[in-house]
Amino acid sequence: MSVVLLILQVVFVIGILIFLHELGHFLASRIVGVPVEEFGFGYPPRLAKIGEWKGTEITLNWIPFGGFVRPKGETDEGVEGGMAAAAAWKRFVIALSGPLMNFLIGIIILIIIYSAIGVPASNQAQVTQVSPGSPAMNVGIMTGDIILTLDGESIEGIDDLIEKVNQHIGQEITLTIERGENIETVTLIPRVNPPEGEGAMGVALSNPLKPTPFFQSLQYAFETTGIVIKETLLLPVRLIRGTMDPAIARPVGYKGIYDIYSQAVERDQTIDLQTAQPLPIFTLSIIANISLALGITNLLPIPALDGGRILFTLPELLFKKRIPQKWENAVNTVSFLLLIGLMIVITVLDFTDPIVLPW
Repeated sequence: MSVVLLILQVVFVIGILIFLHELGHFLASRIVGVPVEEFGFGYPPRLAKIGEWKGTEITLNWIPFGGFVRPKGETDEGVEGGMAAAAAWKRFVIALSGPLMNFLIGIIILIIIYSAIGVPASNQAQVTQVSPGSPAMNVGIMTGDIILTLDGESIEGIDDLIEKVNQHIGQEITLTIERGENIETVTLIPRVNPPEGEGAMGVALSNPLKPTPFFQSLQYAFETTGIVIKETLLLPVRLIRGTMDPAIARPVGYKGIYDIYSQAVERDQTIDLQTAQPLPIFTLSIIANISLALGITNLLPIPALDGGRILFTLPELLFKKRIPQKWENAVNTVSFLLLIGLMIVITVLDFTDPIVLPW
């Protein structure tokens, strides 16, 4: 895949995840009754106004990453009906909704992954290898065939098939096989004295994979999300203890995300991973992790992030004492500038010390 196409994919993926994050803020604002003045696709400067929906301007902006929402009175508590003038619980819900949307998207992708990976169908027998010159090869049995019946009797798994074949050594048997969407019938004679390491028919068998049931996939997805959150929160402790390589634990910027994404795409293209459904498992896994990482990062109690906004609501929620809006605005502004500086440092590291995934 060309570098240009990969870059466009990364831009699209990050853009969609950020857009969905902002959509969470938008929906929460509407639900709690705080008007949203603008929902922008991309970041300013504005390119054009697309339209308007229930008082919200829909705009297209020049920088093609994600989007943003601009609630009414976001930083001015003097604006009646605006976000800054809203009750603390409303501001809390609005701030929390963006990260929650990222968690939701990550969990949905993980459900798709686990469903696609599949679970072994223990009551079926699938051919995984056919020995040259064997009875199976001579009658055209192929890798991937699922053996359904032997002389009209249903096959209930690998052990059942082997037992039935051994009962007919040297005798002609008829097998019904499933090949893709087709059902075929073949006739062969299991060998009395097969070569060492080969069976009577000359095939290797395994259980085919079937899609994982939804609720099982859901369970796996929540468990994986919990592990990702736990491992992220434990990173500082492990770095202090020296049990984690700093090169692996360091944050990444857009260039780092591109490196990680491209490695996942390459792995999907070069590794023949047996799954119940043909999906780019490694690439989807990276997208799920990016979405979860966006949710976790935005919940950090750092001013200018959603977690910082949540932090500013806590004194009001717990003690009925609000931090003055001008203090909050000032801290958020300074923090935003510091975060920009940090992103510049991270981007430089992405170029000087590219991320290599420890597959």
